[in-house]
Amino acid sequence: MKIPFSPPDISESEINEVIDTLKSGWITTGPKTKLFEKKIAEYTNTSKSVCLNSATSAMEMTLRFLGIGRGDEVITSSYTYSASASVIHHVGAKMLLVDTAKDSFQMDYEQLERKITEKTKVIIPVDIAGVMCDYEKIFEIVNRKQSMFRPSNEMQREFGRVIILADAAHSFGATYKGKKSGEVADFTCFSFHAVKNLTTAEGGAITWRDIPSINNEEIYSQFMLLSLHGQSKDALAKTKLGAWEYDIIYPAYKCNMTDIMASLGLAQLQRYPEILKRRKSIIEMYDNALGNTRVQSLIHFTDEYSSSGHLYLARLTNEDESFRNMVIEKMSEKGIATNVHYKPLPMHTAYKNLGFDIKDYPNAFDMYKNEITLPLHTLLTDSQVNYISEALKEIIAR
Repeated sequence: MKIPFSPPDISESEINEVIDTLKSGWITTGPKTKLFEKKIAEYTNTSKSVCLNSATSAMEMTLRFLGIGRGDEVITSSYTYSASASVIHHVGAKMLLVDTAKDSFQMDYEQLERKITEKTKVIIPVDIAGVMCDYEKIFEIVNRKQSMFRPSNEMQREFGRVIILADAAHSFGATYKGKKSGEVADFTCFSFHAVKNLTTAEGGAITWRDIPSINNEEIYSQFMLLSLHGQSKDALAKTKLGAWEYDIIYPAYKCNMTDIMASLGLAQLQRYPEILKRRKSIIEMYDNALGNTRVQSLIHFTDEYSSSGHLYLARLTNEDESFRNMVIEKMSEKGIATNVHYKPLPMHTAYKNLGFDIKDYPNAFDMYKNEITLPLHTLLTDSQVNYISEALKEIIAR
């Protein structure tokens, strides 16, 4: 038996939607991208959304939209993928990493509060595995620190406090205290990469909470400028009769979504309720099978939150890296692809070179050293889930 880790779930619906796009003669940013943006806003209970070519671009463009740059500080988790932090480096701000809480995949909120200074402009919490962070606690923290906030432009003044930009690459479809991912943080950035629950092959989106004194169309317009060279009209607008002329407002970036990508997303979004339902079912099967073992799994569903079920993170309690790596090898021998989420950022060369040391993040290291991620995708059969569970139990019992 060969069980891949996270193949894309592509049905005839997606194929037909892409074919329709190819036949339409419009394959770059056009009507389907605009429709996908509308559907994402509806799904997340927000007024507008912006689709781009990745969650990384979405986060970076949001930082740029907020005017974040040199002299500013941005805080994120040490236990995440590089994209959460690299965007801070891209805009020239100072990056601050927070350790996880003990025995938690989420950042230590007490340490987060201590890290906030007069230079802090943005916090990037990470919704790991599809479970949303404790945003109520994060907002309490930034409100307590409100007197320290030093805005450097009009947009920042409108907030009057540190801004919360959610790295929701994993949490599209998740809920927190009755609200969907996308409507909780000030800005939320999603990923639609090939391995995500909902895929556009590559792709991402931004949503935001309404800012009373700022028109959403103006916010949308600024993101359009940022993502398309600062050009005053996109290709769709230029197709109107006599509307060829445009201006370059400022030398910006190129990270727009295409209609081919959006057509995949439109079909996936129609199927998404069933996709989430199946992911929840698989998680419950794993939980039941591994409940009385030395495997400690991330809790995806409680009365307060409901995960999007993106990753099944499990810890092999009281074990170390060498044991975890042995388990990964033995699982591979049985045809089962597994993974590790994540190697903390201070363990990577790029972040060591920026001055970070894993010794300063002991809790993150403890989470990493015995973590193994099991396959969790909608192409898995029940028998495969049982096979994976039994294989893991057999290996760790040795």
